[in-house]
Amino acid sequence: MQNSKLKTHKRPPGRSRVLMRRTAWFVSFEFLLLSFVSAQQLLDRVLARIGSNAITLTDVRAAVGLGLVDAKSPDDPAALSQVIDRQLMLTEVARFPPAEPTAAAIDQQMEAMKKRAGTALQELMNSTGLDEARLRDLARDTLRIQAYIMQRFGTLTIVGEDDARRYYDEHKEQFMRNGMPIPFEDAEAEARRLASAARLQDSIAQWVRDLRMRAEVVIVRSR
Repeated sequence: MQNSKLKTHKRPPGRSRVLMRRTAWFVSFEFLLLSFVSAQQLLDRVLARIGSNAITLTDVRAAVGLGLVDAKSPDDPAALSQVIDRQLMLTEVARFPPAEPTAAAIDQQMEAMKKRAGTALQELMNSTGLDEARLRDLARDTLRIQAYIMQRFGTLTIVGEDDARRYYDEHKEQFMRNGMPIPFEDAEAEARRLASAARLQDSIAQWVRDLRMRAEVVIVRSR
């Protein structure tokens, strides 16, 4: 009985090289895709939730870069807190909307935002996905908040002489000239203005505290 020899089929060298190149290409593509997805997840990391609405890192970066909040950087804890407050305000504004801002006012607000961003505007827009339409929406939102605040609290900020004098007595360091206190009679107008601004800020702060108490705010990750 003859011994049968097993035949082995050799793959053509050219075909092996093609398969190896294809495998290397798919591995490279998959690595790039995973890197891109990871970068996108980092860019859009959720920092907080208000009900079902998310506030992301890009939201905070855009707000800081455009001067919509009073924070020096997105890493400042005040930045996220103020973005949350802004969103809470907008929700309330939608319930009792003030008069719509004019196109000219929105244009002016947009220019102020762009000026605040300065030379970093284009990089900010590229990294956060902002475009002109979104900038316009943000400008409109700011004006609507301002209009709502004046509509709701404007009359409460009017101060009389007694309130102005009380503010003057409690903040005399703000009314100095050449190291000497300015007489109240000379400082009354400024005392009225500062007392009115302080009262407005107190009213807004209390309003925001009330909004937070009524809302479901969850900090996912502090910045």
